[in-house]
Amino acid sequence: MRETYDPAEVESVQQAHWRAKDIYRAVEHALDANGKEKPKFYVCPMLPYPSGKLHMGHVRNYTLNDVLYRYLRMRGMNVMTPMGWDSFGLPAENAAIAKKVAPAKWTYDNIADMKAQMEPLGLAFDWSREVTTCKPDYYRWNQWMFLKMLEKGVAYRKTQTVNWDPVDHTVLANEQVIEGRGWRSGAIVEKREIPGYYLGITQYAEELLKDLDQLQGWPEQVRRMQEHWIGKSYGVNLAFPYELDGEKKELRVYTTRPDTIMGVTFAAIAAEHPLALRLAKDKPELQAFIDECRKGSVSEADMATMEKKGVPTGFCVKHPLTGADVPVWIGNYVLMTYGEGAVMGVPAHDERDFAFALKYGLPIKQVIGKKGEVFDDKVWHEWYGEKEGTFCVNSGKYDGMDFEQARDAVAKDLEALGLGKLQVQYRLRDWSISRQRYWGTPIPMINCPHCGPVPVPEKDLPVILPEDLIPDGSGNPLNQDEAFLNCKCPKCGGDAKRETDTMDTFVDSSWYYMRYCSPDCETSMVDERNDYWMAMDQYIGGIEHAVLHLLYARFWTKVMRDLGLVKFDEPFKRLFTQGMLTAECFYRELPDGRKRWFYPSELGIVYDAKGRIEKITAKEDGLPVKSGGIEKMSKSKNNVVEPSAIIGKFGADTARAFVMFAGPPDQSAAWSNSGAEGTFRFMRRLWNFGFTHQDVIKENVKLDVAKLNHEEKAVRRDIYTALKQAEFDLDRMQYNTVVSAAMKMLNSLDTLKDNTSEGTRAVINEGMSILLRTLYPIAPHITAQLFEDLGYDQRFGTSIVDAPWPKIDAQAMVADEVKYVIQINGKLRGEINVPAETPKSEIEAAALANPDAQRFIDGKPVRKIIVVPKKLVNIVV
Repeated sequence: MRETYDPAEVESVQQAHWRAKDIYRAVEHALDANGKEKPKFYVCPMLPYPSGKLHMGHVRNYTLNDVLYRYLRMRGMNVMTPMGWDSFGLPAENAAIAKKVAPAKWTYDNIADMKAQMEPLGLAFDWSREVTTCKPDYYRWNQWMFLKMLEKGVAYRKTQTVNWDPVDHTVLANEQVIEGRGWRSGAIVEKREIPGYYLGITQYAEELLKDLDQLQGWPEQVRRMQEHWIGKSYGVNLAFPYELDGEKKELRVYTTRPDTIMGVTFAAIAAEHPLALRLAKDKPELQAFIDECRKGSVSEADMATMEKKGVPTGFCVKHPLTGADVPVWIGNYVLMTYGEGAVMGVPAHDERDFAFALKYGLPIKQVIGKKGEVFDDKVWHEWYGEKEGTFCVNSGKYDGMDFEQARDAVAKDLEALGLGKLQVQYRLRDWSISRQRYWGTPIPMINCPHCGPVPVPEKDLPVILPEDLIPDGSGNPLNQDEAFLNCKCPKCGGDAKRETDTMDTFVDSSWYYMRYCSPDCETSMVDERNDYWMAMDQYIGGIEHAVLHLLYARFWTKVMRDLGLVKFDEPFKRLFTQGMLTAECFYRELPDGRKRWFYPSELGIVYDAKGRIEKITAKEDGLPVKSGGIEKMSKSKNNVVEPSAIIGKFGADTARAFVMFAGPPDQSAAWSNSGAEGTFRFMRRLWNFGFTHQDVIKENVKLDVAKLNHEEKAVRRDIYTALKQAEFDLDRMQYNTVVSAAMKMLNSLDTLKDNTSEGTRAVINEGMSILLRTLYPIAPHITAQLFEDLGYDQRFGTSIVDAPWPKIDAQAMVADEVKYVIQINGKLRGEINVPAETPKSEIEAAALANPDAQRFIDGKPVRKIIVVPKKLVNIVV
């Protein structure tokens, strides 16, 4: 065993050993040493986008996963943890435009770079199961599944309203529209209606909602977010009749508050509503407003916060119950994609309608109240949303009814008139998967001028995406690629064109975790190996994926189940959402209002005596720079800490241990260079302890508890107490305290100085074995090396990777002596140690006899003695 700790050498040796034995390859139905099948456990981190660079935030995420893998393997489970790449998507396309390279080259280069950066961390990934979503062997099954959904009626084609960039000739996501302009081109964004493909997730809305009850291993916050996103509501679908061009028609509205129907003073319709378009034919001012609305967002969230604008159409519909005229307005806050593109305006009882009515001077009529209250525009919002304790007012026959009574009565009356009925509705909308982008899964459809859209025959899958195209920002390059575009219609054999829209990349991430289970299967998406590993036992990822990714994955699983591909309802039994790793960022304001962000290495930072920043200047010019505070590690703010720098200086084990030790893993934690240095000192102390005591440990003195002295028993008690805490925290994935438990063990072992004592040698031998196995999941390299160097691998018959988790000795944690602190009139004055089962009278006598206590009693009469068992003695004089 070498004398000094060299993390680079230790880590290279151990990793070479693991690779040579392919030690992390998972197999189905693995057996233990007794020939009994091990229970399986599938733990998986959310697959990363190959952006090219890892930072310590990534290290934290993957170490969380790795710790659980190693711990459960020691507990005798057959554990699998795979890795792959979510490699389609807009970032690669944008990088390709900027760098003038094909997205494929940029993507594959980044995958190679990130994989190389992961390897030094010693992560226990089974790389034989690696999945890359931009490769045909993966996305062919996206296409196959789409065709099956099409057959089943889950996938369908319809016209969609989108954000359209007229310069880049592409659809923009809502977040890519900034103040009405395209984020890249700066062009004024238009709303356009274009055909696209949808997946009918709403067909599963009720099941997705109901099955949230199964997910008891998920954070409650995530389940609530999904419940809100699905948004089940009970209301009334009603009609406002009207006549136009000699035809009798209906303006359909869905409301969850039918009890307010008598307070309707206007109706608002979306700019794209057929009625709006018809009325605009005769009124240029309406057409102008519709054109203006086309430049807005199609995001429901944006609609909630944007300035409410509208124009009157001069047209009225009839109130379904009173027959009164209800003026129709076109409103920019009404989405055609929400309901049927129309809302009933009840300004006294809806914040959005209230703002609209105030702006345009529309009537406001109170129809809901509380006893003793009248409408007041300063407090209306305090009770509008309440259903308990409110009742109808100014509503004719409905006066005095509470919410449920009014809802049922209004629905009954509307139904009798043929103008409405009770209805369950969901906020959830069908999933639009069409993207007018190049770098994604080609939608396997052929557009024939005679037959219309025709599915690609299964035998012709996959439809291969050409990887050599270089987008220039002027639209989808597939539209210009004749080799891809031109084909024959499978129905009529005539000339046709391939669909050039590609699939939303959420399709790729909706089932990749199942492909890990059978990555080489060529005849199906999944095979019987998926039945063994799934459902996943533990999923780990960021809270930012709480809704869309997880909801789509749940939906995709249910469709696969209905197609007979899987035998379970939910894909993830447990979910852990990790906190972010943060670091301080630094910037300088530029003349144009932008900020220039600096790397810490580019700065000169002066600290005061208390470690607070006193002065920050840029090394390049000596001019001041400001602190932007602690923020999530991000390349955009240059506050990332790359693992290569930390590993090069301290080693992978220090990097892993510090990101675990920095704080509870479900909470944000700040990176600290000094903290990393402190963790490295602990690693070095651990190595030095092993080196110093190697002869004692290799002697393998057997433990005889009866022969141990008080000090030796105390050390064993400390070790097993720390082990019990570590085990408890490992089971609940609170790994920061596991590192501190290992530190406590080492500190306690370090108190044993008399190596001539047989008891001391035995306790060190036992204690170091427990310490190494406790720390191993977090710092696998140094612990594996010490386990081998100190001869534990020979005793256990295996390397530390498959060594058994230490068993807790409950008896060792029972103290034979108890420390009591002595207080005189409530002030700490001394302490005594007494046998654990000492009677109260003897504890009192020992406290009174203590020299420190006698000094402060100073001959005064003792009025009272209070003994708090196993804690303190308070003497009152």
